[in-house]
Amino acid sequence: MSDASDARLTDRRNFIRFLAASPVMTPTAVRTLVGSLTLGSTSALAQSYDVLRAPAQAVGDVIAAPEQALNVMDFEPAAKKALPPAHYGYLASGVDGDETLRANHEAFSKIRIRTRRLIDVRKIDTSVTIFGQTYATPIMLAPVSSQGAFHPEAETAVAKAAKVKGNGMILSTVGSTSIEDVTEARGAPVWYMLYPTDDWTVTEALVKRAEAAGAPAIVLTVDRQGGRNTETLFRLRRDDTRNCKDCHAGGFANEVSRKPMFDDLDVSKVTNLYGTGMTWDYVDRLRKIVKGKLVLKGIVTHEDAEEALKHGVDAIIVSNHGGRAEESLYPTIEALPEVVKAVNGKIPVLVDGGFRRGTDVIKALAMGATAVCIGRPYCWGLAAFGEPGVAAVLAIMQREFDTIMKQVGALRIADITPDMVSVG
Repeated sequence: MSDASDARLTDRRNFIRFLAASPVMTPTAVRTLVGSLTLGSTSALAQSYDVLRAPAQAVGDVIAAPEQALNVMDFEPAAKKALPPAHYGYLASGVDGDETLRANHEAFSKIRIRTRRLIDVRKIDTSVTIFGQTYATPIMLAPVSSQGAFHPEAETAVAKAAKVKGNGMILSTVGSTSIEDVTEARGAPVWYMLYPTDDWTVTEALVKRAEAAGAPAIVLTVDRQGGRNTETLFRLRRDDTRNCKDCHAGGFANEVSRKPMFDDLDVSKVTNLYGTGMTWDYVDRLRKIVKGKLVLKGIVTHEDAEEALKHGVDAIIVSNHGGRAEESLYPTIEALPEVVKAVNGKIPVLVDGGFRRGTDVIKALAMGATAVCIGRPYCWGLAAFGEPGVAAVLAIMQREFDTIMKQVGALRIADITPDMVSVG
C-alpha cells in the first residue's frame, strides 16, 4: 500500500472514531455512515462483532417471530407450540426409539473441518447446477408429505420462499398442493417424488401429470417397503383431543381424498401407497415411461448404488427417510462415502437426514455430495410462521454455509474438496 493510501485509511479511521464519540450521533447512524464510507473499498477491514447490532428484546423459551431465531433449531419449539399434538408428532417422529433420527445429526459431530487462511473470500459463488438447472445454493428442500397439516398455505408458502432464496424443491406425491400450483409459486420447475402405489395405471398417471407440469426429475422413494413403527407419533396422538377421524377416515381413497395429485384418478384398486413388492424390474419399467431424469431416493449402500447404475438411474439421494424408514442406526452422512465411491462421478449423489447447520452442508459436499436436502427445519419454520418462517430457516442455513465456505477458503462449490474434512 502506498503512503498516500495509508494516510487516507488513517484519516478515515480517525473520522469514524470522532463520529462514534459524538453525542449527536446514534449508533445506527454511525453504522450507516461507516457503511457508505467503506463501500467500494478494496481494503480488508475488520468485521464488526458489536453485540448491540441486534435490537434488545426479551425472548422467552419459544421465539415469537422469525427474526428472533439464532439457528434453525429455534423453530422447533415454536412449531410444537403452534401445532396440534398429532400433527407435531407426525413431523417429529422417527421409528421405534428414534435412534436413527438422532444418529443422522449426531454423526456430523464426528467430522472435523480443516480451515484455510489468507485467501480472499470476499466474493463467493454458492450456485450449483443439476440436470442443467442452476440453483443459488446446494441446499434443496426435501419432499415432506401433508404440509397442510403444518400451515394452511402448505407447499405454496414453501415454494414462494424457495423462489426468493433460489433453493431447489422436491414435491411429495401426497403433498397438500398440486404440482401445477407449486411450480407456479416457485416460478420454476420442481422435482416430483413418487410414491408408486400398487396400481400401475395410477403410477403412470402421476408420472405423466408431473412431467406435463415441467418436472425435470421423477424421484422414486424406495425406502418404505417394510412398514414402520412411529412410536413418537403414536405417543403424542394420545394427547390430541380432536376427532382425527374427521380427516383420517381410513381406506386409501379417503386418505388421498385431500391430496390434489390424485384428483380425477380412479384409486379403487389401490391398496398401498408405497408399492410393496418393488424390485429392480419395477425400476426398469418406470425407466421406460419417465421421459426426464429418474432418481432413486433411499439408497444407502454401495451394492444398491452400483445396481442403480446398471438400471439407468440418473441420480441417487442417500436417505433413510429422515430416520423414519428403519431403525438401522446407520446415519446417512456415514453412508454417503460408499455410495459416492460406487457411482464414481457418473451421476449426481444427493443426501438428506439430520442437516441443521451450514457446517453440516459443507461436510457432505466435501465428502462427495452434489447437494443436500433438508426437511424438518423448513417445516418447523412453516408451522410456526408460514412463508416468513421458511424464508428465515433458509436464510440462516445459507448464512452459516456462506461463512464456513469462506473459512475453508472455497470461492465456489467446485473448490470444496475431500481434504477439507477429517473423519474420526
